[in-house]
Amino acid sequence: MRHPISALLCSLLLPTAALANTAASELEVNNAFARPTPPGATNAGAYADLRVTGDPVTLVRAHSPTSDVVELHIMRMEDDTMVMRQVKQIDIDQDNPVSMRPGGGYHLMLIGLEAPLTEGLKFPITLEFETLEDIEVEFEVAPLDAMPGA
Repeated sequence: MRHPISALLCSLLLPTAALANTAASELEVNNAFARPTPPGATNAGAYADLRVTGDPVTLVRAHSPTSDVVELHIMRMEDDTMVMRQVKQIDIDQDNPVSMRPGGGYHLMLIGLEAPLTEGLKFPITLEFETLEDIEVEFEVAPLDAMPGA
């Protein structure tokens, strides 16, 4: 009778041991910027570098008081045409950091701007992750010809 109880106790402890060996995720966000918007523009892109150490993380949503909606987007070539599409999530892991830049790849799409984005303006965007706590990041509107982090 003693061995079945030992086996049961060991089977209960195995999942705990597996959890103890997983690395906690730490996310680093750098070069958070947007570009100035032309008069009358109601949408804009926002960009940042997202790097994680430890377990992979998934960005699932974002929001900001600067716009009505913030969507996760990707731009890429499809049949010789650059297309922009909304995505449900952005996966980030140690081997695949995300560097958002104008002209292609991932970005945050600010839809329904409350006011124009002018050079030097700073505004928050809250990033929501599947397994991490929300992170509020301060973005700055960089000069049109600047490429932060490049």
